[in-house]
Amino acid sequence: MDGITLAMNADNLILSALREDISSEDVSTNSIIKEYCEGEVDLIAKQDGIIAGLEVFERVFTLLDETTSCSFSVKDGERVSKGQKIGTVHGDIRVLLSGERTALNYLQRMSGIATYTNQMASLLEGTKTRLLDTRKTTPNNRIFEKYAVRAGGGNNHRYNLSDGVLLKDNHIGAAGSVSNAIKAAKEYAPFVRKIEVEVETLEQVKEAVESGADIIMLDNMDYDTMRKAMCIIAGRAQVEVSGNVTKDNIKSITGLGVDFISSGALTHSAPILDLSLKNLHPVRSSETE
Repeated sequence: MDGITLAMNADNLILSALREDISSEDVSTNSIIKEYCEGEVDLIAKQDGIIAGLEVFERVFTLLDETTSCSFSVKDGERVSKGQKIGTVHGDIRVLLSGERTALNYLQRMSGIATYTNQMASLLEGTKTRLLDTRKTTPNNRIFEKYAVRAGGGNNHRYNLSDGVLLKDNHIGAAGSVSNAIKAAKEYAPFVRKIEVEVETLEQVKEAVESGADIIMLDNMDYDTMRKAMCIIAGRAQVEVSGNVTKDNIKSITGLGVDFISSGALTHSAPILDLSLKNLHPVRSSETE
């Protein structure tokens, strides 16, 4: 996530999060620190995992005061260990205190997603299957959560409803059949768009293949049904598997030779990575000269 992307797409979201936490003032901080006081605080990993969101973490503080600075010993996507000091934040102590929780909320959430994604992606190593996320993200946090998936070694499915054609069960219900839905999508969508369709039965698989779907999503099928579906498709479309995919069952799917496995669990079920800001202390100007 580069600086331009952050400023264009994320600043307003970060500011909204800060306003949620500071509706008028930080009463606790203002009651004990009346004026500018230069200080530093350490960023510590309290668990092993994959770090993600350092730029967002820093942006929380610089939006409060642009003179705040952070230094990190790791980069997004790198592994951190329990007890490791992974950075410092330097600036007005009032800013460090007021921004602490919001900054950590972003970094812990994004790092948790990156860590869980990395665990899932490692189970696909040596196969052709790519791990995808879904749109099952926290409202107004999709930009952060999908970035975290990439940092963890996963791939992004479509970002939003404007990003691609995916005909799900209710689209098919509205159109009347798989073939009707695909026909309508081909007539409406630009020819450069691939058409993906979600199927739940072998009959729908056959219909999707015959109607020229580019990608067929096998949704919530058992292993034997997916194996039969792969025989029907026979390389005439790319194949995605979806539906309750977790660390516990993803390995069993790889033997099918599917192109993609998508998992909403990457974003909706990943636990946070425990991180903390510790050892806050004043810094005299002479220490920084």
